[in-house]
Amino acid sequence: MRIFDPHIHMTSRTTDDYEAMYAAGVRAVVEPSFWLGQPRTSPASFYDYFDSLLGWEPFRAAQHGIAHHCTLALNPKEANDPRCAPVLDELPRYLVKDGVVAVGEIGYDSMTPAEDAALAAQLQLAADHGLPALVHTPHRDKLAGLRRTLDVVKESALPMDHVLVDHLNETTVKEAKDSGCWLGFSVYPDTKMDEQRMVAILREYGPARVLVNSAADWGRSDPLKTRKVGDLMRAEGFTEDDVDQVLWRNPVAFYGLSGRLDLDLDSEETEATATHEGNSILRGGGPATAPTER
Repeated sequence: MRIFDPHIHMTSRTTDDYEAMYAAGVRAVVEPSFWLGQPRTSPASFYDYFDSLLGWEPFRAAQHGIAHHCTLALNPKEANDPRCAPVLDELPRYLVKDGVVAVGEIGYDSMTPAEDAALAAQLQLAADHGLPALVHTPHRDKLAGLRRTLDVVKESALPMDHVLVDHLNETTVKEAKDSGCWLGFSVYPDTKMDEQRMVAILREYGPARVLVNSAADWGRSDPLKTRKVGDLMRAEGFTEDDVDQVLWRNPVAFYGLSGRLDLDLDSEETEATATHEGNSILRGGGPATAPTER
């Protein structure tokens, strides 16, 4: 089973997670920029973070046999902080980077006027740079948030089929599907979706344009949830082709809209002697290369 996790925050995960993900079949990830758990006090902290998603994290992933790309944006939560507003002016110089395959996460947290403005501005940036957009739907009032999101997208220059609407559930999936957007589902241990609910949605709506992610971060989450969904799909009678479509081909198709998706790892980056800014990630002298396929 080959797996592409289209939304996971590896900055907050450990080397052990990369090793477990590779063993489970994960060969590619997209890491969206997001809120770090406490307010940033300066736009400069965003730029260091963006640089790490373009440099250090792809290097770290490649050491474990996983291709890493990112999406960059001013996230919805921090769009409400005037201290962070200058990030919107600096984003264009980052959105031209090869490793950036979408603008995101954008969307809504509390559905404020500031979030309206940031969403509209970043949808325009996506259109200007020929990139798709990864849209975060709010954790509260999800259906109202989805409808407001779709209204803003319809008014933008970005086609609906260049938008991935994420964190969907049973209350939002039909309207999102009818809109022509791609459908994203985050599978968590306790919140959002679980494997059983995810498989039920796939049975009802089919695998077309559906992306399943772990959205794993520093909270209670599981970077192997994508594999667990695939295993349950097989146990529930879905074909291997269905599993491959949801866990690999759909993420490749969506992020491939950027024209920047590169799933061939540079052999030099995977060598145990390789370093990034003088850091090899090695501890204890063992090799950091991906394990041999079985």
